Amino acid sequence: MSDNIQELLKDVRNCDICAAHLPMGPRPVVSIHPDATILIAGQAPGVRVHNTGIPFNDPSGDRLREWMAIDSDTFYDEKEIAIIPMGFCYPGTGKSGDLPPRKECAEKWRNPLLDILPNIKLTLVIGQYAHAWHLKGRQKKNLTETVKAWREYEGDGVLPLPHPSPRNNIWLKKNPWFDAEVLPALREKIAAYL
Repeated sequence: MSDNIQELLKDVRNCDICAAHLPMGPRPVVSIHPDATILIAGQAPGVRVHNTGIPFNDPSGDRLREWMAIDSDTFYDEKEIAIIPMGFCYPGTGKSGDLPPRKECAEKWRNPLLDILPNIKLTLVIGQYAHAWHLKGRQKKNLTETVKAWREYEGDGVLPLPHPSPRNNIWLKKNPWFDAEVLPALREKIAAYL
């Protein structure tokens, strides 16, 4: 990687702009390389990911890898797959789970990081905060409708997904079309780009 990219990644990993709001302090978690062809745009790290510094190193990641039909070695090959969440640090817990990603990350770092990914062919946009940023007002009235309309975003190389968290088991049971329609298309796209 070039010195400019290395410097940017160093700056990202040393970022503390929202430290005062983070219950466990800053620990930015991203995985990126300019050769990557797939981008995973998630929400924000959970506690386990914060503790290990490894993105999607939790049950959500296990399910995401299952959805993608790839193993851990492929998933963590940053020359193949870039992982840039909407918020890079664990935001803390609220009444119904983890708090939303801090906005400071996307505002400061998202465009500079995306600019160093010229080879991205497919962006997996996970959860409502990533939908809002990556679909730029083209998302539907809610997450379910946005994911149902996944074909509308194919031309842009974007695939909106629900969060793979175990907290979404009820959503997955209520929406069997996701397993039947979206996952086969996702796996086909992943196989084509890896």
